[in-house]
Amino acid sequence: MKILIICSKKFYSKIEEVKKYLEEKNIEVFLPNCYDDPTAEQKAWDLGVEEHQKFKAAMYKQSEDTISNMDAVLVLNLDKEKDGKILKNYIGGATFLEMYDAFRLGKKIYLYNDIPNGMLYDEIEGFGPIIISGDLKLIK
Repeated sequence: MKILIICSKKFYSKIEEVKKYLEEKNIEVFLPNCYDDPTAEQKAWDLGVEEHQKFKAAMYKQSEDTISNMDAVLVLNLDKEKDGKILKNYIGGATFLEMYDAFRLGKKIYLYNDIPNGMLYDEIEGFGPIIISGDLKLIK
C-alpha cells in the first residue's frame, strides 16, 4: 500500500512517528509537499502576491499528481491552537482540497480523528472518510 500523509504544517512534528509505524507495517509512506522545507510558502510570499499564487498553483498540481499514484491518504487532523482558541480536529483549506482530490480519484481517505465541526462537515462526510480515531492499525 502507498499512502500520502496530509495535514497542516503545524502538525509536521507528528509525522515522523506515524511514518515509522506505517513503514513497520510495510506501508510505503509519502510526505506532504513542503515537509522538507516548511518555510517554502513564506519564501513565496516574500517574493510577492504573484509569486505566491504561482507557488500555490504548483503545490495543488503536485498534490494531485502525487495522490493519483497513491492507494490512500491519511489526514492528520489534530487539535490546533490559533489566537488562543483550540480548533478541534483541524483541517485547513489545502488539506481539504487534497482530500477532495483523493475522493475524486477514488482513493481511500483515512481521518486520524473525527470530522471537525464546521461549515465543511457535510462535504468532508460526503468524501466517505474512514475515521480511525488515532488507531493506525485500522489502516489497511
